[in-house]
Amino acid sequence: MQVIIIGAGRGERLMPTTADAPKCFAEVEGKRILDWLLDAFHQNGLNNICFVGGYQIDKVRADYPQFQFRHNDNWPNNNILASLFYAEDVMEHGFLCCYSDILFTPAVVRGLHAAQDDISLGVDTEWLVRYVHRSQHPSDDAEKVTATNGCVTRVHRGIGESDAYGEFIGVAKFSVEGARQLRAAYHDCRAQFSGKPFREAKSFEKAYFIHLLQEMIERGVPMAHVDTPGGYIEVDTQQDFEYARQYWTARHLGN
Repeated sequence: MQVIIIGAGRGERLMPTTADAPKCFAEVEGKRILDWLLDAFHQNGLNNICFVGGYQIDKVRADYPQFQFRHNDNWPNNNILASLFYAEDVMEHGFLCCYSDILFTPAVVRGLHAAQDDISLGVDTEWLVRYVHRSQHPSDDAEKVTATNGCVTRVHRGIGESDAYGEFIGVAKFSVEGARQLRAAYHDCRAQFSGKPFREAKSFEKAYFIHLLQEMIERGVPMAHVDTPGGYIEVDTQQDFEYARQYWTARHLGN
């Protein structure tokens, strides 16, 4: 199965670590975040990697010549959703995608890879553990989900802590049909909202991935959730970086 890693942005909140290197080059336990991701994929037999880069893409090209690359050359002016669709040409046969500033265990990939639903979202059901003292990225900034009977009913930052089933971890799987549905929704929304506000984004070009996912849910597209109780850390700020360096090895062992 095709893997798409979305890594075009600079990661301003991780300065100075990202002053002269892509965010995914930050090292946890002596290994780049990107290498942790690759290890999780490789352990599940997923070796066909497409990397969507922007900021410092040449450094990724130099160190990972085995990747396919798609260049988001407009990365300062767009966002995660636009970045993902720079790799639209490799989506047709189904794919698994992820953000490049996260850590997750091979077990997370294993569960998603085995999922039979057309669209499956990775969800951390123990997400609040990481938000204790996470002052630089509080829980109201988390991409939270609600769920009923195995289906995601909402994915939105505005979901309250007590109402959230878990946090979307930025890893998702799309079957051939799921990829078709995603692409159809993207092009329909782009035709309607290009240059205009889209959901909470100031413009469609600035939309996050979850904005399109929520739009699809409201249009009746079913999405399943594949759960992980921990086994995931987002590295968005220097505070997150220090947390990951302190706790990641202990949290990923055995997974």
